Amino acid sequence: MNSEYLNWIPENKSGIILFLGFFVLYGLEIIIPLVPKKSRHYLSNFSLAFILVIVNFLFASMTWFVARWVNQNGYGLFNHISVDPKLLVLISIIFLDLWAGYFVHCMFHKFSWLWKFHSIHHSDDLVDVTTTFRQHPVETLIRIFFHLTGLLILGIPAWMLLTYLTVSTVIAQFEHANIRLPANLDRWLQYVIVTPHMHKVHHSRYRQETDSNYSNIFSFWDRIFRTYRVRRNYSTIQYGLDSVQENVHYSPLELLKSPFKVSRAKIRNSILSIKKRKA
Repeated sequence: MNSEYLNWIPENKSGIILFLGFFVLYGLEIIIPLVPKKSRHYLSNFSLAFILVIVNFLFASMTWFVARWVNQNGYGLFNHISVDPKLLVLISIIFLDLWAGYFVHCMFHKFSWLWKFHSIHHSDDLVDVTTTFRQHPVETLIRIFFHLTGLLILGIPAWMLLTYLTVSTVIAQFEHANIRLPANLDRWLQYVIVTPHMHKVHHSRYRQETDSNYSNIFSFWDRIFRTYRVRRNYSTIQYGLDSVQENVHYSPLELLKSPFKVSRAKIRNSILSIKKRKA
């Protein structure tokens, strides 16, 4: 790939962009909240956010290694066709948003073993900007795998994946933010990107709403695949999961252990069932 491709978001600036976006949105949550903040979720959310940063840091070198290996060996679509650099960035973001955003998100909802880990994100009883980083490390690893496969399919440099991840995280913070936007503004933005109102529906306790609005950056994926859902009053959405008890919800350690507890319980029940049949 041509080395002259423009690095839109250098590595040393992506962190600044994310921190700035977080604090701006956190301030807006205080000024124009969608619902009053009545949650004790900060310990669990910030603890999981810290683990998220550590996991991504540990696997950052792998991303750069894979990107270099892909381009040195000429793998990937863009190593075989000539594309204008700016158009390449746009195509890459759109494809990665579909592949590593929408499709992966659907998988976490459709496969029960993946849902065990993704349900940690949905267990939050108040969705705000900190919920963005409420993610089980196993889910993080799976998402990293799909980011790397997307990099392999396209044959893009690591900085372009970083650009996508930066844009994705900024939008994720925005869509989780507990802010009340003017209805007309939110509705018009939804034609292009995911908005706070649109994503809040996805965090509803009700299954029909939970299994909708999977989009990550661009909202049109839900319209294309018919998973788009709206509601009249967004301030009355009930967040969280009925299956997650309070002692688990507010304990970072219990949140990390809970997907494996379910698995052990199923194994134990299966063993008991076999013993009963033998008896």
